[in-house]
Amino acid sequence: MIKQLSSSFAVATILFTINMPTAMAAKAEAPVCPGALIDGKKRKNQLMTATLGKKVQAAFDAYSADDIDGGIAILLDASAKDPFDIASKDRFLAQFYAQKGKFDESIKLLKSAVDANILTERDHGDTLRLLADVQIQEQFYKESIENYYKWMTFTCKEESDVWTRIGQAHYALKQLDKMIEPADNAIRVSEEPDQNPYILKVTSYYERKKYKESIDVLETLVKTFPEEERWWTQLGMFYLLVEDYKTSLQTLELAYTQGYLTKEAQIKTLIQLYSSNDMPFKAARLYEKHMKDGSLEKNISNLEALANAWHSALHIDDAAKVYGEVAKLTNEAKHYQKQGLLYVQDEQFTKGIASLNKAIELGVTKPGKLYMSIAESHFYLGQYKSANTAIKKAITYPETRKYARGWKSFIEDTARRKGVSI
Repeated sequence: MIKQLSSSFAVATILFTINMPTAMAAKAEAPVCPGALIDGKKRKNQLMTATLGKKVQAAFDAYSADDIDGGIAILLDASAKDPFDIASKDRFLAQFYAQKGKFDESIKLLKSAVDANILTERDHGDTLRLLADVQIQEQFYKESIENYYKWMTFTCKEESDVWTRIGQAHYALKQLDKMIEPADNAIRVSEEPDQNPYILKVTSYYERKKYKESIDVLETLVKTFPEEERWWTQLGMFYLLVEDYKTSLQTLELAYTQGYLTKEAQIKTLIQLYSSNDMPFKAARLYEKHMKDGSLEKNISNLEALANAWHSALHIDDAAKVYGEVAKLTNEAKHYQKQGLLYVQDEQFTKGIASLNKAIELGVTKPGKLYMSIAESHFYLGQYKSANTAIKKAITYPETRKYARGWKSFIEDTARRKGVSI
């Protein structure tokens, strides 16, 4: 959640101070934020001494030539005696240390420059902001929050990015309830729609198990950023969390039509929602489509689920064919049994007999029931002798004996009337 800040801090402030003293004077005439006043008065418009100014210019020249170490050495060697020069030197040196990734030294010097409270209005504000930025990067979250608020008070400014960072710092401190206000403020002052404050709100609500509030935020995200596929899928999943299956289905179905469901788990979730909402035909078609294009693996589990979907949709022939694929992959009796029984149900008796005999050959726990189905299939095909043979076998099993005896008499009587010898 916490984004790493870039260690490549801008040096525009250095340029501004060294090369544009007249602009600084003009800036001082602008309205001053009350937070920037010292004892109710505007702070003095000061400049560095010429000696320090030359050193700073030389250091900046070294920086421009990609010699940051050289720039640091120049600043360390620079003499600074009065408070304004000392604070200015600390500020510049802190920025150079930040560029080198020496954040401990940078923080120490930035604090010194801020505590002196003597820099010009612009420089003091920039230094406060930089201090907060470095602190949040170095995981001094409490201190960074304090300094971001000080920066806003000092400058009378609000920025979406600052409010977002405050929210991120609260998250790092596990202060989940305190994330909402800065996130809302970030949304309020943002000039362009920004997803990050919304992410903070969703995270806060989700980790506090406030799923309905999370849904409210995600609904706004979907409306504000409709092209972002992750918000559609997350919204659909959150509806599942609150057991709003119908809305979850509608959301994920709409996401699917826009091409946003690309992962296997997402597609399976939509398929399961179709099944649980009494749409087995759609579930089966989706299984078939994505096993064909490779986005769903054509494995035993998925094929069994496809067969069940076809069965639920009363596409018995399709279900039987898929169980046949599973049977070839596993060579297990139970799959041949399911295929055979489905073929019998669909009155494809010849195919059913073949599959049921294969199941018996491979070994089933209750073969009597299968012999009963085989006998019935032969009977309906007019194959009374084969039917009689199968029903005799069914009689040998306790679970089918009584029913099979009745069928045996019926087969014999029918064959006698038809003039068929069995």
